[in-house]
Amino acid sequence: MTAPRPDQQPKAESADAIRARHPLQSSENVVPLAAPGASFPAKFVPSPAMLNHAVNNLASRRPEESAKRLLTRRQAVIAFITLSLAAAVSLCWPLSAFVAFNAVTALYFTAAIVFRFWLLIVGWEERIDAAPKHKLHDEDLPAITILLPLYRDEAALPMLAQHVDALDYPDSKKDVKLLLEEDDHVTIEEAVRLGLSHRYHMIVAPHCEPRTKPKACNIGLQLARGDLIVIYDAEDQPEPNQLKKAAAAFHDGDKNLACVQARLNYYNRDDNWLTRLFTLEYSLWFDWLLPALQKMRAPIPLGGTSNFFRTETLVTIGGWDPYNVTEDADLGLRLARLGYRVEVIGSTTFEEANCELGNWMRQRSRWLKGYLQTWLVHMRRPQQIIATTGWRGFLGVQLFVAGNVFSALINPVMWSAFVLWAVWRPASLEGMLPAPLVWLNLFALFAGNLLFVLTMMIGPLKRGWRNLVPYGLTAPAYWLLSSLAAYKALWQAFRRPHYWEKTDHVISDAARKRREVALAEFFDEQPPYDRRRHHIPDANGSRGPTLSENERARQQVHHS
Repeated sequence: MTAPRPDQQPKAESADAIRARHPLQSSENVVPLAAPGASFPAKFVPSPAMLNHAVNNLASRRPEESAKRLLTRRQAVIAFITLSLAAAVSLCWPLSAFVAFNAVTALYFTAAIVFRFWLLIVGWEERIDAAPKHKLHDEDLPAITILLPLYRDEAALPMLAQHVDALDYPDSKKDVKLLLEEDDHVTIEEAVRLGLSHRYHMIVAPHCEPRTKPKACNIGLQLARGDLIVIYDAEDQPEPNQLKKAAAAFHDGDKNLACVQARLNYYNRDDNWLTRLFTLEYSLWFDWLLPALQKMRAPIPLGGTSNFFRTETLVTIGGWDPYNVTEDADLGLRLARLGYRVEVIGSTTFEEANCELGNWMRQRSRWLKGYLQTWLVHMRRPQQIIATTGWRGFLGVQLFVAGNVFSALINPVMWSAFVLWAVWRPASLEGMLPAPLVWLNLFALFAGNLLFVLTMMIGPLKRGWRNLVPYGLTAPAYWLLSSLAAYKALWQAFRRPHYWEKTDHVISDAARKRREVALAEFFDEQPPYDRRRHHIPDANGSRGPTLSENERARQQVHHS
């Protein structure tokens, strides 16, 4: 048999071939979707069978695809053998082991940063507001289920409801699910006070572990009525045309288009240094890097919100992994491995950027822990990623998904080594490291951080936020904060792998002001602004507001 040439990419299998080789769930293993005409009580409590399905479906039927166990037995054995060999080599040949480890980490660190810069170049021409090819008429739009998973988010609820109601989409085709926890009495009471239990499908889940967002979403998935399904977080403010753009993208795409991701960014970007750097990072991520991954047909780690799925496809692949604390990134990689595609659309959801360091650290450590979980899960069968996306996609996973974690872990080590070498110049260190390796370390450290600064400065340019560009010069300090979060994530990955650290919302002045405006619209006789701008003459010839179904319902709640 003739071996393939080294320069040949492995031939990608078709999506149908991949799915046939890895049979998926049969229909009898899935809780049926709710019938379109079904009615729900004001407060729906899932049955034990639904909870069990939400928690254990993926882990019981495809344990190798679940993060319920951080390491499989095979991975644990490989890790034990690798660490044992490394320890033995370090004892017998300490200098050689140190040099080899240093060279590998320096090369990997450099490769991860260079790969990001290359992605920035690939995504240079991608527009952030690209219009869909076709515009669908209202009668042709599919029904969309909107999942709103909340926990201790009563402060954000008025704003979230306001922006969900403002989405430009027929009310009859919006199926809104408010996913709550039974012990979160404050958020439940706020939802009732706002009248949402009469307009949304309010699902109150009994307590069960793991207490994670993907578990709640799996409950909502079992009750979904829409052909498409989307998640919005508590602080989300999607652009009004986002649902229509997503529907058009699916209409224009083929059957293997399983998900479209809206871009994410922040409305309180000018609050302080932390929010400015966070905005630079998100602008780089969603306006440059993810579109570049799409262009090169590499796996795309999804954002945790504003991602739209074909409901049938999501049910077929097992839904979200409730044990993964970045279920979004995991799902993006799982879709790619099964031969599906993800696209980034030209619509943005604006969120509240973390303006408090402790809150930011809790969120960032959870993200990095989840990325580590995701990488470990998908390295259980790396050949599947190679088969569907080729070596380019596989390397993208190593340098982008794993690179987010490992580069953050490596960065402070390299800085510490440089400071030790530059300040004290220990003779032992100079004797241990060959001159080429010293220069490789210096190049990795300075070139890597320089490229990181450059990419962060370029990030906001597509949105015209040039006032943020100078703050990119402080990116190394931001990266050191990420490194602290990475070490916390590494510790938690082995001690508390499924613990979901709660991010607090409505902590900025901008968010509190928006909450006041939203509450005024709900309850004030004369709200500070009127969203109902389209007026038509009434029977007497005067011009009055045209109310949507949701607005009429809200007005009835107010006057009742």
